Amino acid sequence: MAATALATDAPDAPAAPVRRRRPRLGVYGLLVPAAAVIAVALGYPLVRQFVISFQEYGLRQQFGQPAEWVGLQNYTDLLSDPYVWTVIARSIAFCLVNAAVTMVIGMALAVLMSRVGRAARTALQVSLLLAWGTPVLASMTVWQWLFDTQYGVINWVLVHVFGIDSMAGHSWIVQPASFYVVATVIVVWMSVPFVVFSVYAGLLQVPEETMEAAQLDGASARQRFWSITIPIMRPVLSIVLLLQVIWDLKVFTQIYVLQRAGAPTRDTNLLGTLIYSYSDEFSKAGALATIMLVITLALTGFYIRQMLKEDEL
Repeated sequence: MAATALATDAPDAPAAPVRRRRPRLGVYGLLVPAAAVIAVALGYPLVRQFVISFQEYGLRQQFGQPAEWVGLQNYTDLLSDPYVWTVIARSIAFCLVNAAVTMVIGMALAVLMSRVGRAARTALQVSLLLAWGTPVLASMTVWQWLFDTQYGVINWVLVHVFGIDSMAGHSWIVQPASFYVVATVIVVWMSVPFVVFSVYAGLLQVPEETMEAAQLDGASARQRFWSITIPIMRPVLSIVLLLQVIWDLKVFTQIYVLQRAGAPTRDTNLLGTLIYSYSDEFSKAGALATIMLVITLALTGFYIRQMLKEDEL
């Protein structure tokens, strides 16, 4: 009886918490607005470009004349033109060189930023932000003045400071070789700030304890950088390099402005400016833009595949 009484007087066991059912949409429902905006802003123009590339679409079609389907004719005309292949090769080379130079300079400045004092770091950050935030056309005006044939600062410094008399009155944008030097300087100058801030943010995530332990074990600064810092930052570096390749392949404004300043268009065209030159042949412009998209996907796909292989090792 006592046991029965104790059992009766014992408090009831706490009830198991009731789990609320999450709605089926859940997190995926939050993606719907962004996906809708992307589909409208990017999807429709992409589909429209793809459709036009299979048509004969010019100025007359803009005023209501129906477009005629020509199938792969636009692609055949473009890919059978040796000049188009020259521009494609030139664009890929320009892209890879600029991406590599941007990454090297950006990583060097990021490491410098992590090691200098607060005042120097702040000055460097402000300078990079000013370079990054300057409108492209405004900065292009300054760069054209710097490389001007008669009044440019670059020619004056080369002649009066370094004593290179042959650079007096040198036209940088008339010759294709020096044109791409100028274009590379401008593109790299505008791209470096993004790389610096991204890499610097990655450097802040490297554990100090790991670096101190490696230093106590006798690893030099160079060994710590290549054996510890770079492997830890590889995901950041991979994404930044991938974005640089995409951006440098489709560069347009810098090349176009320099061409308008007197550069030979045919010898300096890249894919972006060549597409723009088909302003009255929308079908060929659409076909060339599709080819450019395929090249971009091929380069990025190859790079992503290499990254995945490295992760599996």
